[in-house]
Amino acid sequence: MNIHEYQAKQVLREFGVPVARGIPAFTVAEAIKAAKELPGPVYVVKAQIHAGGRGKAGGVKVVKSIEDVEKEAQRMLGLTLVTKQTGPAGKEVRRLYVEDGSSIEKEFYLSALVDRETSKIAFVASTEGGMDIEQVAHDTPEKIVQIVVDPATGIMPHHGRALAQTLGLTGDLAKQAGKLIEQLYTAFVAKDMAMLEINPLVITKDQKLLCLDAKIGFDSNALYRHPDIVELRDLTEEDEKEIEASKFDLNYITLDGTIGCMVNGAGLAMATMDIIKLYGEAPANFLDVGGSATKERVAAAFKIITADKAVKGILVNIFGGIMKCDVIAEGVVAAVKDVGLKVPLVVRLEGTNVDKGKEIINNSGLDVISADDLDDAAKKIVDAVKKLKAA
Repeated sequence: MNIHEYQAKQVLREFGVPVARGIPAFTVAEAIKAAKELPGPVYVVKAQIHAGGRGKAGGVKVVKSIEDVEKEAQRMLGLTLVTKQTGPAGKEVRRLYVEDGSSIEKEFYLSALVDRETSKIAFVASTEGGMDIEQVAHDTPEKIVQIVVDPATGIMPHHGRALAQTLGLTGDLAKQAGKLIEQLYTAFVAKDMAMLEINPLVITKDQKLLCLDAKIGFDSNALYRHPDIVELRDLTEEDEKEIEASKFDLNYITLDGTIGCMVNGAGLAMATMDIIKLYGEAPANFLDVGGSATKERVAAAFKIITADKAVKGILVNIFGGIMKCDVIAEGVVAAVKDVGLKVPLVVRLEGTNVDKGKEIINNSGLDVISADDLDDAAKKIVDAVKKLKAA
């Protein structure tokens, strides 16, 4: 789960992390009121969307008067920002963050994430902070340093020294770096974060480290422990189909292709998506119904797939283990009878109760294409979709 910048700074402030003072605003009037509460005379008006690259897209503006705050608030609210992370459709700006301007001497990059290879939290730091960190990683990877924290020891003084050395900080700034990395690590663990990005981390003219921007993503599996974080969720920033899927504990992610997929097991789902690509089409979604899905959950999953207007064909690929093929079949039949079937449907069933599942499908009276294995299923759905496109 992701949150907005102003919310991320609110979370970090609880752990003593140095951030600039700012106030969220949902209307132009609120933006003006926020600016009047800040010391000024420099203000930063920031569009709040769940995507990076806002600055280049015109979503971050530094202004020097309350009149200009009003002007920028009027321009940004309702604006659709298109960045590298939003995709071509962009995201509509529904809220702003009016922040006190900062006098910047130097910018750095700092982030923390869970390193899956080592099962440890790793900090990533670079002297090249700012909007083009992705380009830095591509062109000069040697300028990016990783600092790994062993969970057995937690954060230690040498981690702070490593950060200071990486950023070229000495004296009091080095001490601030040591304190900052400790605060960030504490926040990361305490709130079950999956990703924390500070870009940029800056040195101000008065020689203070300040987190000028903050992006946080949380481990969704741990949200039950953090009702305060759940309250920060902004559903307008999420895909409607993904929101609906979460109500049924379905693992669903919207993609850009034309073939809807319903699969049990993440590995099999990935293989299904790959083989669809191999035969010349692209998946419209990732959907893992899990090993303990009920008829109702399967029906809900099918309805979510068919609600996607980009879907031109559907592939159901089930290998029954814990998940029984007859349960999948009952759910699919129930959903099709409820919402109808306007695109080709290929079903491949194998494993527990496969004969019962096939019998349910065959006796349903539905126009379903049966497949013997994954390769056969992928060929049939791709061929069906191509014929539909050509018609």
